[in-house]
Amino acid sequence: MRATLLLNPRSGTLLGEPALAEALPAALRRAGFALTVIPPDAAPDLPGRIALALATAPEALIVGGGDGTIRSAAAALRGTGIALGVLPLGTMNLLARDLGLPLAPLEAAAALGRARVAPIDLAEVNGEIFLCQSVIGLPNRIGQHRERSRGDARLASRWRVVVGAARAFWRHPPLRLGLRLGTPGQPPEAAPVLRVWTRALSVVNNAYEEAPGALFHRPKLDGGILALHVARDFGLWWLLRLLLAMAAGRWRRRPDLLTRRAAAITIHARKRHLWVVNDGEALLLETPLHYRIHPRALRVLVPPGRGDATEAGAEAG
Repeated sequence: MRATLLLNPRSGTLLGEPALAEALPAALRRAGFALTVIPPDAAPDLPGRIALALATAPEALIVGGGDGTIRSAAAALRGTGIALGVLPLGTMNLLARDLGLPLAPLEAAAALGRARVAPIDLAEVNGEIFLCQSVIGLPNRIGQHRERSRGDARLASRWRVVVGAARAFWRHPPLRLGLRLGTPGQPPEAAPVLRVWTRALSVVNNAYEEAPGALFHRPKLDGGILALHVARDFGLWWLLRLLLAMAAGRWRRRPDLLTRRAAAITIHARKRHLWVVNDGEALLLETPLHYRIHPRALRVLVPPGRGDATEAGAEAG
């Protein structure tokens, strides 16, 4: 398969292991790819390097980075027919986990060589896509503090993240939102308004699994559904209780967490703009927020053994 490789040099893994920048192309070639590599200095920014990668007309674009980098590449690949290959070089690596890829980068490169091509869903809010989740509220502020310390392992830097997160709890009150949930036969505009006060809301591209040990894992990536989660409380102890409930496989019916599924979601707010984080990338969007899902709109490389609905209609890799 003809493939082009694009690495984000600012990804957490490459900052800690710079030798991977040379080891990964070699591993992909050993896996059988006819590979073109886009150098980090080929363009001044990530969109420019993605454009150069697409100009090589590959069958697959293999991207190494975190979820935000993968999101940017997926947005450019939409409608091109080019498959997306993922090398997990970030912190969470949510899509890589859901695809069943090894989290060790060199092992992931070898797995891509045995992959098949399958379609998965794309979700969007106001034209901005996301592959995993879109988050509104306090978690965004905490994430912004963490992003500023990327690549800085000093104790003082980590302490600033903790202090910034603590201040965010005090400075950012709950949001008052109106939610309209659409179904395949009814657009959100025709649905009644569900009013909530919350510090944290997430919209997930296909639902998380509710099973023991399944933390933020999506068993289906082509189910054509949005999953809504609204925190009726939010704090350190609340988050700890939620994680324990997720680990036990009993979290959806918690009274302090509102969960719904929808084909489309519209979110109204008193503010004219809201900060939204799509797969780790912060965006200031105009309200109302219109969430939609596009079934099977992106082709991806799926490693062997990923036994789910993406196998339907899979192509040889």
